[in-house]
Amino acid sequence: METILENKENNLFGELGINENLLAAIERLGFVEPTPIQSEVIPFILESRGDLVGLAQTGTGKTAAFGLPLIQKADLEDKRTRTLVLCPTRELCLQIARDLKAFARNVKGFKILAIYGGASIELQIKGLVKPPQIIVATPGRLLDLIKRGKADITAIDSVVLDEADEMLNMGFKEDLSAILEKTPGDKTTYLFSATMPKEVAEIARKFLKEPREITVGTRNSGAANVRHLCYSVAARNRYPALKRIVDINPDIYGIIFCRTRQETREVAAKLMADGYNADALHGDLSQAQRDHVMDKFRGKQLEMIVATDIAARGLDVTDLTHIINYNLPDELQSYTHRSGRTGRAGKSGTSIAIIHQKEKHKIRLIEKFIGKKFDWKTVPDGRAVCEKQLMHLIDRVKNVDIDNAGIEPFLQAIHEKLDSLDREDLIRHFVALEFNRFLAYYRNAPDLNVRESRKTSQTGERKPYQKDRNKKSGAGTIPMSRFFINVGRKNKVSPLEIIGMINDFSGKRDIEIGRIEIQNSFSFFEVDKNFENLVLKSFQNATFADTRLTVQPAEPDTGKGRARKPHSRRGAKVPPKRNGAKHYSSFL
Repeated sequence: METILENKENNLFGELGINENLLAAIERLGFVEPTPIQSEVIPFILESRGDLVGLAQTGTGKTAAFGLPLIQKADLEDKRTRTLVLCPTRELCLQIARDLKAFARNVKGFKILAIYGGASIELQIKGLVKPPQIIVATPGRLLDLIKRGKADITAIDSVVLDEADEMLNMGFKEDLSAILEKTPGDKTTYLFSATMPKEVAEIARKFLKEPREITVGTRNSGAANVRHLCYSVAARNRYPALKRIVDINPDIYGIIFCRTRQETREVAAKLMADGYNADALHGDLSQAQRDHVMDKFRGKQLEMIVATDIAARGLDVTDLTHIINYNLPDELQSYTHRSGRTGRAGKSGTSIAIIHQKEKHKIRLIEKFIGKKFDWKTVPDGRAVCEKQLMHLIDRVKNVDIDNAGIEPFLQAIHEKLDSLDREDLIRHFVALEFNRFLAYYRNAPDLNVRESRKTSQTGERKPYQKDRNKKSGAGTIPMSRFFINVGRKNKVSPLEIIGMINDFSGKRDIEIGRIEIQNSFSFFEVDKNFENLVLKSFQNATFADTRLTVQPAEPDTGKGRARKPHSRRGAKVPPKRNGAKHYSSFL
């Protein structure tokens, strides 16, 4: 076949030994400069028959790294299947098969067949009647076809184990062993994995012969372009914190990872009920339902999917901006796989972990495993979220494409309708129409952050604020004032909500807060003595739920005896309407 190749001298894949037919195909796909894994693997496969272990993150171009040289080395005169690619999931199987077909588009007679569960086995059997040059398969379906005598892998020359760690995590160890034992002993095996746990090393020792190891980056490391953020909140505040993280990132396009199917369903249902374009992806979905969700997500009709690790394996999705760990995974390798789904092809991405205090040790373990530090962040307050969303709205309005011809017939009527509004009024009306819901929700939003006093520079750990009697300030200490407040456990108040009331009623978020003690019907809290008068004034005419708040100075806590309630009248029920009243409602 005659191939017209433009700008051949500018395509660096040619320097790796790739021929003109393949260069024409990959140039059409926009491939010009090979990735690090491609630069190392392509020449090795073209020039050697040795086994290979390739360690690189998902999304670094591994399919082209093994696919291009294996297509180029294929003998089209041989009518047997000579190359087998094994991968963990249906989605990844289809993705690899599509990529290989795109690479081989200029190679006449080259056939690639995808074999996977959840599709018609009869059609796959029909596709095997004339053996393809390359079979791309998931282990379970391929083993089924081998047992039926429909798939012949006895002439296999090359085997690729792609995302080997994921295949083992999904329980394919026995299937892999059964398949590999039916292939010729003199075959060449290429194992690719994002991480190298002991199970993958065991497979390599058993089935590979003195393999060369090519590692891009560091073993088990996180993707280079991914930033890792961590938010520490009370366990019950995970969902409110998730909403704020999503709202502060208005252009989010990402995956939220949960630990269980039930949690996945619940979080997705809450997001959809709150008006977000989200859906769930878990193991209880049929293949048709899963395909429907993924089609909407790839088409960006959904901005987020909520998934379990198993359900998200092998997803063919590009340009993800965020990965959010609603719960940290049990296995360190799983965090690497999760975060590696963003920051691909040279683009930047963000991996976020929402944790509670008892999970800090997990963050340290992950940091050690991936060789990167987390950036500890505070959950944004309502004002910050509203400002971000409003500016995003204004940018959309400013940059919208205008169809003058379509609008022109209606302009006169529009001008007449809006004639009574000046420029400032028009802006106010527009913002109110689009933004009232956000402003109403976040007006009295509580502070969701776990308040802590001292942070070490090395580990990011803090000691609880309740333990500090006086706050450090340079060489001295900050004296604290102690207050009584007439709500306690029976009012379902928590230290977090008391902090929120102090911040919201005072209008300041930098007041140092000390010890908080929750009793049955009342509580005590400490604040910086310099803000004593402000706190007393702020709580005047304030309420929590339906209880009018009473805040009074209390005697310092000596640490001896039980906490005592000062003499005061009982908290009164608040009338439905009260002029100038400040209300605090829990969002927890």
